[in-house]
Amino acid sequence: MSDQPACCVPAGLDARSGAAPAAPPAELRGTDPSAMAAIPAGRAVLGDHFGDGYAGDGERPVHEVELSAFLLGTTTVTNAAFAAFVDATGHRTTAETEGYSAVFHTDVAAPLADVLGYSPATPWWVGVRGADWRHPEGPLSDLADRADHPVVHVSHDDALAFARWAGRRLPTEAEWEYAARGGLAAKRYPWGDDLMADGAWRCNIFQGSFPASNTAEDGWTTTAPVTAYSPNGYGLHQMVGNVWEWCADWFDPGAYTDRPRRDPRGPASGTVRVMRGGSFLCHDSYCNRYRVAARSAAPPDSSASNLGFRCAADATTEKEIDA
Repeated sequence: MSDQPACCVPAGLDARSGAAPAAPPAELRGTDPSAMAAIPAGRAVLGDHFGDGYAGDGERPVHEVELSAFLLGTTTVTNAAFAAFVDATGHRTTAETEGYSAVFHTDVAAPLADVLGYSPATPWWVGVRGADWRHPEGPLSDLADRADHPVVHVSHDDALAFARWAGRRLPTEAEWEYAARGGLAAKRYPWGDDLMADGAWRCNIFQGSFPASNTAEDGWTTTAPVTAYSPNGYGLHQMVGNVWEWCADWFDPGAYTDRPRRDPRGPASGTVRVMRGGSFLCHDSYCNRYRVAARSAAPPDSSASNLGFRCAADATTEKEIDA
């Protein structure tokens, strides 16, 4: 498949690169209420087995890895969990500090004066003043009835801050894909090779004609509750679709060509961080990155209405691992 521009996060909106947050003082540390699944140690063959991906994403070569046991959140971090973190620490997200974030064009809930402009490369993304985790579509939106939806408009820096507060970490890219496969080998999705099962949608992605109109055949035009779909073989919900998930690794499209076999991590440095899983805006006509092998990346201070995260931890302790 040929390369295509990234529809997943805004291209061309002013992205700034900030320093990663330090671990909070002990008195400000708290608890992530998300349930954690025990992911067993094992071997897995990771990467694109079907040739479905975009060459520039670096989904190949297919390669075997060996991973130690670890823990992974059964869901992405919810609005309720993130609110507890903010209440305890006073944390202000990148979007709140900068005063705006990116919202998909059909979802904007803001006065015209708060619509700051479009991304030249991906004009369906709109910069909206006042869009942040409390106001996912803009200042005229809120979190009513969305406590159990994934928190969005969180940068990699924000995700790290939450994880460190909770005594956890972000998953490595290899851990994420291994867990997303749920014990299945060489499959496109966490449940198998077919996108739909028994005529039912198994994940929250874009239906209709992208980017003009979402017919919401799966029941959702934006995020869905974090347990809205059945879990995979490891008890993990929505490893594809709903929201993109930040990983710990710096992104390198050539990372798989000379990758350590045992507990691999990404490059020591970089300019963009790995995102995995796709989101409610993925559509096979433009961005089929809702596969377990699919990769994407964004600057660590990026935020958008389809970007969230889940936490990981070591199997024996939940100590922090610096990213």
